[in-house]
Amino acid sequence: MDELQEKFCQQFSDVLYLSLENSGALEEYLHHQKWIDANEKIVSLEKPGEGNMNVVVRVITDQQRFIVKQPRPWVNKYPQVAAPMNRVEVEATFYELIATYNKLKASTPNLIGYDAEQFLLALEDLGNGSDFTDLYQKGKSITREEISTLTVFISQLHQIRSSTVSVNVPANQAMKELNHEHIFNYPFLENNGFNLNDVQPGLQEVSLKYKRNEELKAKITRLGERYLAAGNTLLHGDYYPGSWLKTTSNIAIIDPEFAFLGDPEFDIGVMVAHLVMSEASSELVQQVLDEYNQPDGYDESLQCAYSGVEILRRIIGLAQLPLSLSLEEKRSLLTQATNWIQQY
Repeated sequence: MDELQEKFCQQFSDVLYLSLENSGALEEYLHHQKWIDANEKIVSLEKPGEGNMNVVVRVITDQQRFIVKQPRPWVNKYPQVAAPMNRVEVEATFYELIATYNKLKASTPNLIGYDAEQFLLALEDLGNGSDFTDLYQKGKSITREEISTLTVFISQLHQIRSSTVSVNVPANQAMKELNHEHIFNYPFLENNGFNLNDVQPGLQEVSLKYKRNEELKAKITRLGERYLAAGNTLLHGDYYPGSWLKTTSNIAIIDPEFAFLGDPEFDIGVMVAHLVMSEASSELVQQVLDEYNQPDGYDESLQCAYSGVEILRRIIGLAQLPLSLSLEEKRSLLTQATNWIQQY
């Protein structure tokens, strides 16, 4: 057991430690929860993919297969970054909430069970799908049909508003504060300890133009304050290619642990930013904007500002993407992103 595992076990001594090596304890636990039958046995445990935030395990029994997720008190991909354990509650609540909306439910995994005491979530296994992060590679593209599917989902989700229905979703403030730090603050600190030249030679020097732009940073600070404030629209909160899953039958939306009530412009801003960074055509980006069903009061300039910040933080912040872009291409994107923010 490594130091991080020991830290987790000491802090949460009564919590089952989910791992690929803990099948015996997990089987006993699943029987106790009645998530598997009394005579059902685990055949194997698999890692279904790279979990950025949480530990994710595919459970294969002699009768079925499903997914079990559990957070740690840190981000799984970045153990040096602390993260709230209750994010799994938010995900469970999100799935419970949209279960009454048939079209949304059809595009998300079914919730099998949630155990608040063990911070464990069991979900339908959607099969050996793959996310859309290959879009960041040269020569990869998304289809018009896929754009439509993704835009329809987020349009329907944004119709769930506290002004029209009772939306009992946790405020998720701790996760918002975590996201806020890495979107609106950390990337713009000149001495944040993260050398961007380790990502791409010359990127650190390019970033200084933005880290030293006080007018730009002031606008980003105000935008961050808006992000932290309470809103009235249910958001996915992390609507980017890593949360879009291609399965054998459809496109599924996963990982809503950042969900909260906020500006719908944030979700669309993030979606557009990632299409731009993946070099999607302007026609495909416009298709999103044309097909998205804007709620009342929607502000397109706010959406552009959120897009701009997302591009900046992904290029000069900690949460790097596998972008296959030259330094000059990144420089051009940073300029475009800055213009969007300054026009808000």
